[in-house]
Amino acid sequence: MHTVNIGILAHVDAGKTSLTERLLFDTGVIDRLGSVDSGTTQTDTGEIERRRGITIRSAVTAFRVGDRQVNLIDTPGHRDFMAEVERALGVLDGAVLVLSAVEGVQPHTRLLMRTCRALRLPTLLFVNKIDRGGARSAELLADIRRLLTPAVVPLGTVRSQGTPSARFASGGTDGWLPVLAEHDDALLDAFVSDRAVPTAALRAALRDQTAAGLVHPLLFGSALSGTGVPALLDAIGDLLPAAPPAEPDPRARVFAITRGPGGAKVAYARSYGGALAARQRVAVYRTAADGRVESHRAQLTAVSVVGDPAAPALTAGYIAALHGLPGVRIGDQVGSAAGLVVDAHFPRPSLETVVRRGDGGDASALHAALLRMADEDPLIHTSVTASGESSVRLYGEVQKEVIATTLADAFGITAEFAPSQLVHLERPTGVGAACEIIGNGFFGTVGLRVAPGTGIEYDLAVELGSLPPAYHKAIEETVVQALEQGLCGWPVTDVRVTLTHSGYWSPITTAGDFRDLTPHVLLRALAAAGTRVYEPCHHFEADIPAASLGPVTGTLAHLGGRVDETLPTGETWRVSGSIPARLVAEAQRRLPNLTNGEGLWTSTPAGDRPVEGRPPRRARTDGNPLDRSEYTRWLAQRGLTTSGGRR
Repeated sequence: MHTVNIGILAHVDAGKTSLTERLLFDTGVIDRLGSVDSGTTQTDTGEIERRRGITIRSAVTAFRVGDRQVNLIDTPGHRDFMAEVERALGVLDGAVLVLSAVEGVQPHTRLLMRTCRALRLPTLLFVNKIDRGGARSAELLADIRRLLTPAVVPLGTVRSQGTPSARFASGGTDGWLPVLAEHDDALLDAFVSDRAVPTAALRAALRDQTAAGLVHPLLFGSALSGTGVPALLDAIGDLLPAAPPAEPDPRARVFAITRGPGGAKVAYARSYGGALAARQRVAVYRTAADGRVESHRAQLTAVSVVGDPAAPALTAGYIAALHGLPGVRIGDQVGSAAGLVVDAHFPRPSLETVVRRGDGGDASALHAALLRMADEDPLIHTSVTASGESSVRLYGEVQKEVIATTLADAFGITAEFAPSQLVHLERPTGVGAACEIIGNGFFGTVGLRVAPGTGIEYDLAVELGSLPPAYHKAIEETVVQALEQGLCGWPVTDVRVTLTHSGYWSPITTAGDFRDLTPHVLLRALAAAGTRVYEPCHHFEADIPAASLGPVTGTLAHLGGRVDETLPTGETWRVSGSIPARLVAEAQRRLPNLTNGEGLWTSTPAGDRPVEGRPPRRARTDGNPLDRSEYTRWLAQRGLTTSGGRR
């Protein structure tokens, strides 16, 4: 049987979870429609998902269309959970992007569509809620072409929109030829020559161009009434491409992790080749922070294939729940390291908050719980502040509620959160070096050179045999950890660190000596090189009336925004550029007054820029390695040395 793995993408409240319920109902997987409002849907299983009526974790289910098994991933719609969407994109063969006929194109819709187009991910567009008051079709089609993509091919028409009797009538090829001719010379010749093209040829071109991510079929309907859903099922079965041919060796990518009844990890993975079965011993690969590929081995205790629980093994194109992988993390690959590095199509979290116990309990238990959550999810970053409290990084404020609920339900911990702050970055501005010779208070020699690089790079300028492997590993791992706090306390990126000197006393020196010494040497090298602080920015687009062009661009410039482009779009102008993230809310607040309420603003996190003037500083949690006296006192207080007080 052929398989296709698809994702349901949408802005919040577009009705994608309700659409998932309708797809399952119409294909006979369930015999009763669940309700988001009543918390009875198949894919929103968490308590907070049922209570708030939003999807937080990507959920997997399956149904059949003809001779195809469709594995469907219902992804979160709230932008705070973009990490979940990012993971889903990595295992998809196609997508259905859902819009509301009432709310229309939202900023989050534009971000999702932009990403799908960048990936050339085959994507169908489904406009939901055509039976709601205020629903639009022709006007919304114009907005889609203007704000999302002009490469849209409507597969039918809407009747009685905005009423309970609204219906989607599929069929016809009106308007197909001009769109398809953009990518097909034969069709272009027919279009220019005003020559008729057989329906079968148009359908074949639509299928090929949809599979290539060049055009996007558009359907309308209602998950509530079911109209338009049969046509959507036909499009999923006929227009979206099946999973690619199987690779010869076992390879499966983990994109979600849950906990079983006993607390053991259950990893959801999509297979690209080979077979994974219960009692099979497998290698699990991941990419470390410095780019190295790490691996460990484990034995699968159970494999449950989605849509076919009786299947003896997970094979190419299918998704399964894998049991028996206690050390697995999201993003790991089972069986092979091929294709392990996956581009991140969404930025890393840019907010940071302090988490405290609200029940007066042990703070170390809270940090241990957060570390366990971070072990499952590499996009959750947690650390201990200088005051001994725990901090985590976030995409948005809603994540605080999710973390609090998880802590309460899974660990019995009541948590409170401080106001969030933006996370800045530091980059080296020059080259610097430092060296600490053995016998000067530390029982090891470490010399490091710091220079601009890409990401975090680590090199050796000493012989590999100059230190035992465990000592080399201690230095390298500590470099990566210490770069979390640069001269101003912010994470350091785009840096190359080279080990230039090394030495030890046998049998006195331990790996702990190198873990203690390395941050001190690294911060001295950074101080010699110098760093600059960068603040997070957003890419913005503002669609405004022509008369407002001057006031809007002037206000944006005054706020610190940079206008990169101004383009006429019919009766309006589109202004695009970048603006510091801290000023986005103010720009949004001013836009309605500048445009008489007619301006449309969208912005997404994108890149950073140098901070002008005095850079902000972040409280240190590492004992301040740049100050030798303060750092050695901190080491003694923390009990991090194994030297019995020989400092």
